[in-house]
Amino acid sequence: MMKSKLKKTTVLIIIACMVAVMALTGCGSSGSSGSSEGSKAPEIKGLTYKSTLKLDYAKQFNVYYYEDGYELIDVKDDAQYLVIPKGKDKPKDLDKDIVVIKRPVKNIYMAATATMSLFAAMDGLDSIKMAGLRASEWSFDAPKKAMKSGKMVYAGKYSQPDYEMLLNKNCGLAVESTMINHTPEVKEMIEDLKIPVFIDRSSYETNPLGRVEWIKLYATLVGKEDEAEAFFKKQEKKVSKLKDFENTEKTVAFFYISTDGKAVVRRSTDYVPTMIKMAGGRYIFKDLDSSDGKTSIPMTIEKFYDTAADADYIVYNGSIDSTVRSLDDLKAKDPIMKKFKAVKNGNCWVTGTSMYQRTDVVGDMILDFHELFTEKNPENLKFITKLE
Repeated sequence: MMKSKLKKTTVLIIIACMVAVMALTGCGSSGSSGSSEGSKAPEIKGLTYKSTLKLDYAKQFNVYYYEDGYELIDVKDDAQYLVIPKGKDKPKDLDKDIVVIKRPVKNIYMAATATMSLFAAMDGLDSIKMAGLRASEWSFDAPKKAMKSGKMVYAGKYSQPDYEMLLNKNCGLAVESTMINHTPEVKEMIEDLKIPVFIDRSSYETNPLGRVEWIKLYATLVGKEDEAEAFFKKQEKKVSKLKDFENTEKTVAFFYISTDGKAVVRRSTDYVPTMIKMAGGRYIFKDLDSSDGKTSIPMTIEKFYDTAADADYIVYNGSIDSTVRSLDDLKAKDPIMKKFKAVKNGNCWVTGTSMYQRTDVVGDMILDFHELFTEKNPENLKFITKLE
């Protein structure tokens, strides 16, 4: 019995010593810092890991920093991008699937509409020379002014870019939304021109502040880290005002009706339902998800009615369908709309194009929803309009 106890004690001592040695030598870390972050950072032959960008809300990307100014952007479920500093070479034997982006990053073609506002928020529009919308199609002034002055030009929408213009203007990067996945031949054509393509997946963030936090990713590309951090803190501060607010429990149906008569809603874990919750309401679809991971889910108008008929508020997604400008327009979409509680009570609202174009004002939009649900100052709403 005594020998058995001695053996157990000896084993425990050996294990404790091994743990102590590993802690001192940083065993298991792929980087030089010996931190836990190092073990998560992808190993790149010839590069030494330093640190990881601190993120508070975003879950769809990481940025890893390596010595000599190299950075690796790792976008969840999509691609990795190695940002190479000016004057440095691409590492030998780099994985062919890693997209190379060379600094300085300039002459950007911005086809991801919602991302434009983040560049504007950190004073980074000088890096963008081409856009996927015309001046008249933007919902805010910054890109309008840039295009009217000639500093930025229209280069065709994401599905039909002006390839000749991209070449002539020495496009250094094409920033696309996930819509580009519907036209993969366009992405391939841009890449054939030796132009790297970055796909923004910020719309897949479940927390609206996580979507705003993508500004930190873009800041690393154009050297605007301080400006991005300052801007993000301001948006975070606005939302923090509602931290201890008790939910009103008022329910909200957020949707639009497609051209084929389907009601298109957001999955329950999407950032829009989270915005509604943070503002003090409840999204009417509690456990709605999609098998393919998409954020928008189409359903028959009858199925939509079964769940949303008694919602306290209807908020129509005018950023996708701008044809609804009045209560009559909403009713004209389908005869069943007249049966909804919110329609009968005249409690129907519509968002503008800013809902998706203005990622930079997510905090303000949440405050708008809050004003709506608490009925304090509904006449002062900036991004939501009542349907009369």
